[in-house]
Amino acid sequence: MLFAVDDLPAAAEQIEARHGLSSNEGGRHPGWGTANRIVPLGHAYLELVTVVDPTEAAQNPFGSWVASAACRLAAPFGWAVRTHDLDDVADRLGLSVSGGSRLDRSGRRLRWRSAGIEQAALEPPLPFFIEWRAGTPLPGSAPRADALGALAIASLRLTGDPDRLNEWLGRHSMPISVGRGAPAVAGVTLAGPAGEIVLGDAPA
Repeated sequence: MLFAVDDLPAAAEQIEARHGLSSNEGGRHPGWGTANRIVPLGHAYLELVTVVDPTEAAQNPFGSWVASAACRLAAPFGWAVRTHDLDDVADRLGLSVSGGSRLDRSGRRLRWRSAGIEQAALEPPLPFFIEWRAGTPLPGSAPRADALGALAIASLRLTGDPDRLNEWLGRHSMPISVGRGAPAVAGVTLAGPAGEIVLGDAPA
């Protein structure tokens, strides 16, 4: 789940003050003009992302997407689906695959491949797809510094065309609901020992 922000440290303080969620320093995306912070959720994560080089971002699909997103922490602007079969997904949907990498806090290089960023930017309910290189530690697997315990995504709320989303995703078992309205990523609910945390629009 992606949140575009103007200032990463300020956004990290805000999400912790509002929801008790701590975040970890991520890193800069070379060639993309962006940088991030991560809220680990085990097999998933929330990503706070900002533009750090407007010129570089303008020349990259992901950077341009972040630059054009409304910078409100309460509102996610996109999401991604992790896959182990990116080439098959790309073939099915006629997408091109590109690579990416960044250094983590310890200096390790995290590597991934992705597909569908351009289409996800044009159609907000659609995710892009990401495949992490074998041996790369998943960002969601890092510990958090808060006291909320293990958290997981309980529901992802989207608005738009459910048939289009199902065609894009193929077979899946993700906790997604699609409501009526302009195409958007409406919100996400996390569940843990202390209850639920709602980010974005509250469930109807």
